Amino acid sequence: MIYESIKKLVQYGINSGLTPESERIYTTNLLLDLMKEDDYEDVPCDPDNIVLEDVLKDLLDEAVKRGIIEDSVTYRDLFDTKLMNCLVPRPAQIQERFWKEYENSPEAATAYYYKLSQDSDYIRRYRISRDRKWTVDTQYGTLDITINLSKPEKDPKAIAAAGAAKSSSYPKCQLCMENEGYAGRVNHPARENHRIIPITIQGKKWGFQYSPYVYYNEHCIVFNGEHIPMKIDRSAFAKLFDFIKLFPHYFLGSNADLPIVGGSILSHDHFQGGHYTFAMAKAPVIENFTVTGYEDIEAGIVKWPLSVIRLRGKDTERIIDLADHILGKWRSYTDEDAFIYAETDGTPHNTITPIARMKDGLYELDLTLRNNITTEEHPLGVYHPHANLHHIKKENIGLIEVMGLAVLPARLKGEMELLKEYILEGKDIRSNEQIEKHADWVDEFLPSYTDINEDNIMHILEQEVGKVFCQVLEDAGVYKYTDEGLEAFRRFISVL
Repeated sequence: MIYESIKKLVQYGINSGLTPESERIYTTNLLLDLMKEDDYEDVPCDPDNIVLEDVLKDLLDEAVKRGIIEDSVTYRDLFDTKLMNCLVPRPAQIQERFWKEYENSPEAATAYYYKLSQDSDYIRRYRISRDRKWTVDTQYGTLDITINLSKPEKDPKAIAAAGAAKSSSYPKCQLCMENEGYAGRVNHPARENHRIIPITIQGKKWGFQYSPYVYYNEHCIVFNGEHIPMKIDRSAFAKLFDFIKLFPHYFLGSNADLPIVGGSILSHDHFQGGHYTFAMAKAPVIENFTVTGYEDIEAGIVKWPLSVIRLRGKDTERIIDLADHILGKWRSYTDEDAFIYAETDGTPHNTITPIARMKDGLYELDLTLRNNITTEEHPLGVYHPHANLHHIKKENIGLIEVMGLAVLPARLKGEMELLKEYILEGKDIRSNEQIEKHADWVDEFLPSYTDINEDNIMHILEQEVGKVFCQVLEDAGVYKYTDEGLEAFRRFISVL
């Protein structure tokens, strides 16, 4: 059994292009060593019928049986990464191939690298496929909704082991260059099958890689070679365009640099991008304006639930200059009538979520105005999902959601299944503590549907969840898409 599994895994490496035929014996021996097996027999296997997830499961089960690893998701993930690393080329080989493909086109280079990142199981295709995805049409465009099911939950054993583990600061975080090839530990994911493409941004060493939890096509991360904090400033805009010039078929954006409105890793300077067109990029400009001294740059207010200024032009330096000018004005801007405060008690509140792209031969930069002020009524943030929406989405609104893609918690899958059952059977939602938080919401939307049945109930729930996400984005907007909100937006534009 083990011989067949090892042969299948080596054959998978050859089939996918990870492993050359000339390295068949070498790779077989690496795997035998990991599995603590001294013997080998060349058994037959069907080279055209190999399912990676099944082969890895067989080998992991055998590793558990042999006492090589403990039987838990965490330890299995650490070990299957070691197995896959036996198939994957060395970093220098991948970098050489990437830039050779780049000579054909940037698209060819990223297509090669994205496929490799999946074939190597760094991006676990079989887990990503479990994510729930759908769309909902709104006045702002078609929003993408996802329930993230691809991140495995840690088991109690691993949590206990992580608590007892010796403290380590290597790598400093999951975005550091030092992750490439790192074996991982119970409190840090394995990255032995991970390969990074070094790129130069603003004259400095940066890394280009894909997210292991891809939320959209070719979801990439671009990160500083040094472990330094994120900051939105003029150089951030310049970095975005350096990348866009390298890969004009991608967009690239940054989370904001303040808590509440920022991303999950503010300690390491990084951006996220990819080969995908979000609803925000398709949203039209509803009102153009000109900033004195920057007449060569198109500027306008975007029809979007968050407050977005779009800049367009041929000269990236001019766009960067104007963006920096707008950022400086926004950092210090207060409008009490609109409940916009630049700071309270010395704590800054205003920042920007920027997104860069090339479109129709021009460079574009979307500047999403953010503010992280809190009040007694809204302790998690005034411009944050309000409490009545927390049953669907409570977490911060970061870059991906700003652009129109909801990343919703895994709990919603089971809760939607329960809601489906309770609605169809006319049961009291408030009687079940797992879903009682959804009762007021269901009471609100249910009367608008005259025909609810087994065939359409899940579609109805999905659409209503999508409408809630649209409200979440509206809550996050510092200026609402109303006459009063747009008038307040214009007051800010008038000071530019």
